[in-house]
Amino acid sequence: MQHKRFYCAVDFAFQRIGGKYKGRILWALRDGTLRYGELRRHIEGVTTKMLTQALKEMERDRLISRNVIATKPLHVEYSLTPSGKLLIPFIDLMRVWGEHEINNLHSP
Repeated sequence: MQHKRFYCAVDFAFQRIGGKYKGRILWALRDGTLRYGELRRHIEGVTTKMLTQALKEMERDRLISRNVIATKPLHVEYSLTPSGKLLIPFIDLMRVWGEHEINNLHSP
């Protein structure tokens, strides 16, 4: 993997957690390990292709870990890495902000 020089930490962070599904995947994994099918049920509206792509990118960026369990059929489990776990308090703050803003939309 080629190392790219980053000049802005915010850009670096959003390149790794930005997009429609990555924050939701991290949030779904906050309480522990989930299998692929369980993740699909947590992430409403995601296609198989998009979930697979997001998971591969997040594994490459060391936010999640992928564990293949040699059973028949194979089971694949995903969990947060220490780096991914560090993001949970920030995602929770964004959740609180989002709830506040949603409530403000319905206020006169």
